[in-house]
Parts: sequence; C-alpha cells; structure tokens
Amino acid sequence: MSLRRVLGTLLTVTVLVVMAATPAFAQRERIPAESLPGPLKEVGFDQNLGAQVPLDIPFVDEHGQPVMLADYLGGDKPVVFTFVYYDCPMLCGLVLDGLAQSLSVLPFTPGQEFDVVAVSIAPEETPEMAIEAEVIALERYGKPETAPGWHFLTGGEASIRRLTETAGFRYVFLPETGEYAHASGIMIVTPEGTIAQYFYGVEYPPKDVRLALVDASSNQIGSLVDQMMLFCFQYDPQLGRYTVLITRVLRLAAAAFVLVLAVFLWVMWQRERRTGRTSGPVGAA
Repeated sequence: MSLRRVLGTLLTVTVLVVMAATPAFAQRERIPAESLPGPLKEVGFDQNLGAQVPLDIPFVDEHGQPVMLADYLGGDKPVVFTFVYYDCPMLCGLVLDGLAQSLSVLPFTPGQEFDVVAVSIAPEETPEMAIEAEVIALERYGKPETAPGWHFLTGGEASIRRLTETAGFRYVFLPETGEYAHASGIMIVTPEGTIAQYFYGVEYPPKDVRLALVDASSNQIGSLVDQMMLFCFQYDPQLGRYTVLITRVLRLAAAAFVLVLAVFLWVMWQRERRTGRTSGPVGAA
C-alpha cells in the first residue's frame, strides 16, 4: 500500500472515530469546529430537512447512460440516497455494507417499494468504477435480482456540488493524499424529492430505516403494524432516529383498553340474553 493510501486511510479512520463519538456529527453544537483537525472543519452532514432535491441535475449511471435525478424521483417510491466515492479506501465501503445489511432484513424490496441511489463525490470517477461498487453492494445485500433498484451514479463537479449542497453534505479533497475527507450516512427522500430523514454513521437500525421509508411514502408501503408504529414513534432530527411518543402510546393503550372492555361487556350481555331465553318462566300445568 502506498504512503498516500496509508495517509488517506488514517484520515478516514479519524473521521469515522469523530463521527462515532456523536451520532449527530453534523450538529456542531456537540463538537466545536475549532477543536477539529484542519480538514475536518469543512466536513459535515447538515440536516436540510424539507429541502427539495433538484430533479434536473444530470449524472451518468453505472451503465454509462446519461440520467437525471428525475429518473429516480417524482414517481411513487421513496429513495435512499448516500454519498460515497468508489475508490474510497475504507469508509465508503463501510457505509455501503451497513446500508446493505440494514436493507437485507426489511420486508421491502429495492426497485419495488423503494430505490437506492449512491452518488460519487469524485468527478474523476467512471461508470466502470460505479458498476464494480454495485456488484459488491449486491453481493453484500444477497439479492442480485434486485439490481434494477440500485443505482450508482457519477457526474461532473457542478452536478455533484449542486446535489451535495442541497443535501447538506460537506466534503474536502486532500491533494496531499488524493483522498476525500467526508462524513458518512444516508438520507431518505420522498417520491417527490423532499428530504425526509437522515441517519448518520455506518450502521443504520433496520427498524428506523423501515419506519423512515413508510413515513416518506406517506404510508403507501408497509403494513398496518408499520402505520401503528409510526403513530407511536416520531423521527428525532437531533438523534437521527425514531423515538417513542409516550403520550401517543398511552392514548393507544387507553383506546385498546376501552375496546377490550366494550367487547367484554357485549359478550356478557349476549350471554345473559341467551341464558334468559333458555330459562324463561314455566307455564302452569
């Protein structure tokens, strides 16, 4: 391994350690920018919740075909976005591995209920590199037949900057190592292109990702159980995950108690009616 690659890997490890220390890495209230190493002061993943992803940004897909973000948004499926670069020595591979592992246990299928879009932040990367990354991700996911639901894009500097600035994803190129310093995470985008949720780090709790996809789809995917869970859980932007809403849980429990009590009283009333009919007054002989 070359010295440049070693330095790049060490820097990547530093970024990962810093992010692991705080789930909301992009929230600089927890880690003052002055205390970070030089390049990391410019790195982060800000929560631009509610921002509209521009649909007219051009990219190139893993097959070398020109595409627009409108090809993946503006339809009827939410999209999981992640920013990586395919020649990344470590962190990006961990992001894609963590995403594949999280999605592998969900009852949803890429290409059917949602899509996955990975975007390279390195304008020099090629579709050949993108398709290699796709092959590895699909191996990790374990379902190669879902390839139509996975999209690995490359693009020019202008396209990359426009998308990452909208998403709040800030990164820095390090000429001395030839690597990029960047944060890690994924974001869930609604079918219309509105940024709905962020998850930081390299591990994404399947329960939270599942709820985020159901939420972003406006309950168009998922089961009745998912919708009940969304009633009891709410996305917390500060923590980057779903948390229990105690008041809603108590309200749901109270409603369930009233329903059970009503059913019990109705059953008892029906039993008394049947008993009354079978043991009615006996006529005189």
